Amino acid sequence: MEQPPPDAGSGARVLVVDDDPTVAEIVTGYLDRAGYVVDRAGDGPDALARAAAHRPDLVVLDLMLPGMDGLEVCRRMRGHGPVPVIMLTARGDEDDRILGLEVGADDYVTKPFSPRELVLRVESVLRRSRPAPAASALLRAAGLAVDPAARRATKHGGELSLTMREFDLLAFFMRNPGRAYAREELMREVWGWDFGDLSTVTVHVRRLRGKVEDDPARPRLIQTVWGVGYRFDPAFGEG
Repeated sequence: MEQPPPDAGSGARVLVVDDDPTVAEIVTGYLDRAGYVVDRAGDGPDALARAAAHRPDLVVLDLMLPGMDGLEVCRRMRGHGPVPVIMLTARGDEDDRILGLEVGADDYVTKPFSPRELVLRVESVLRRSRPAPAASALLRAAGLAVDPAARRATKHGGELSLTMREFDLLAFFMRNPGRAYAREELMREVWGWDFGDLSTVTVHVRRLRGKVEDDPARPRLIQTVWGVGYRFDPAFGEG
């Protein structure tokens, strides 16, 4: 039997939402052995009630739930404040995975999946949500201000509502202006993955542009470099 990675847990609270009791039990068992405090919910209303009673540090959320699906649960949870979400989706449902990212999911795992891989994804997402001290300096460019320590971003003084990955992506771009990055590089540097679905990067760049660009249809800050990837250019944003 697979074992969870050693020292993975941190006492963080994880809410597991899945209507399949077998899947929920296996996931809960692995996360519990990895050192996480785990709550379980079998449907959307129960998940929202449990999240309201005890705010989770992360949610593992099945896309296909009875009644209220995972997309709606994710929307409603994020309406009450940022919380990292890992979406569980059926293999091959690319449109559903992209929809999950569009409503604010930070990662997804396709079924059937390795419970150990899921624990590693949980660990990675939570680790990325806690900024390292060396990376906590305030970042400013083109009317944007990012405070990594407070996980707060503003545009011309107005608060930006960013998911965890959108925040990390913006902070990375602002720390590295003027250089073109391939999607593979962004996935490695921002997500911490050596491989994965590159549409994840594409969707997050599109969502981030919608929040930081004056005209997302004609982006000036986050520019597409054809044949390469993306470049953050604050000089264009100030023009």
